[in-house]
Amino acid sequence: MGTRRRSARARPLALPLSVLLLFAFSSGVAAAAQGIERIKEDDPVGKLKVYVYELPPKYNKNIVAKDSRCLSHMFATEIFMHRFLLSSAIRTSNPDEADWFYTPVYTTCDLTPWGHPLTTKSPRMMRSAIKFISKYWPYWNRTEGADHFFVVPHDFAACFYFQEAKAIERGILPVLRRATLVQTFGQKNHACLKDGSITVPPYTPAHKIRAHLVPPETPRSIFVYFRGLFYDTSNDPEGGYYARGARASVWENFKNNPMFDISTDHPQTYYEDMQRAVFCLCPLGWAPWSPRLVEAVVFGCIPVIIADDIVLPFSDAIPWEEIAVFVAEDDVPQLDTILTSIPTEVILRKQAMLGEPSMKQTMLFPQPAEPGDGFHQVMNALARKLPHGRDVFLKPGQKVLNWTEGTREDLKPW
Repeated sequence: MGTRRRSARARPLALPLSVLLLFAFSSGVAAAAQGIERIKEDDPVGKLKVYVYELPPKYNKNIVAKDSRCLSHMFATEIFMHRFLLSSAIRTSNPDEADWFYTPVYTTCDLTPWGHPLTTKSPRMMRSAIKFISKYWPYWNRTEGADHFFVVPHDFAACFYFQEAKAIERGILPVLRRATLVQTFGQKNHACLKDGSITVPPYTPAHKIRAHLVPPETPRSIFVYFRGLFYDTSNDPEGGYYARGARASVWENFKNNPMFDISTDHPQTYYEDMQRAVFCLCPLGWAPWSPRLVEAVVFGCIPVIIADDIVLPFSDAIPWEEIAVFVAEDDVPQLDTILTSIPTEVILRKQAMLGEPSMKQTMLFPQPAEPGDGFHQVMNALARKLPHGRDVFLKPGQKVLNWTEGTREDLKPW
């Protein structure tokens, strides 16, 4: 693997004058902003009604009370979606008028001492919650979940495992095959992404990220920025499997490149540093998504997405091709050439689009909710699926799902 240094701090840059001027001045961004359209902030109220099942607190509130880390980790969307719906005008107390049904089960909130979801328990918890709603309400049984949605923010969503090979082997939990899944994981033609799923950003605390905003005229004096693992020696001691080798390639090729400020260290100025960078690397890890994508968009740092076939969040609302740079995993060794070859006017336009408040809003789940935020994007995505087709409702006595299907571990009681 070669010698691993912990940091490659940016040194004075030997870059073309046009690029240096791009770092130092923001007037070009303001000029490029002319004609930029805002993301349309559609209000989903009146477009759909959602019934929220009332589950025993062991499925949600008790788990948070046991471990408050759930409230701030990147899987917390499941918690805040529940809280949003409880106070939303979209919620209905009459299930007979509901378009969609939501089951508030926090499958990522039962954490190990290291802060990772207990993947062996998650599918059992989900199965238990679905058995509960199917026993006490008639609505699941009439569709077997086809008019229900679930938030599954695991690394590989409803496959409930953090390593891809094992997640693929497991597949999507069988009892969720007819439901609509709201998930952070998205990759084309993948066993853990079913048709009709809604891909969302990972949770990043809005109040925390906004507390670190710097003045917009702050010069962007860092060309490329990244903080995070390049190798995961604990789970991938042989190397090459973690991030499909893309992160290792970034380190080995650019650890001594003065244009790249890359390190495993996570400084207290991490958020401020991203706002001083032109490009922020967003490579895959165990899964193709990460909170860096949210941070890059909110902080106006052009995301460099290194994750082949990724399905990005809210792609029907966010013009990803216009605000980001996509680099194939195999092309990482040419990353410096790729980024320095981008015309200045293209960079300025991307920065101008990232500067739009509506662009940042879509990536966050603030408390309380705000117009155009991630909650509203999810509700609009659900509204676009209406009205339900005839195939949603089963005939009397008809069964599609097999409750005995699954791994031996998943079939154990929770």
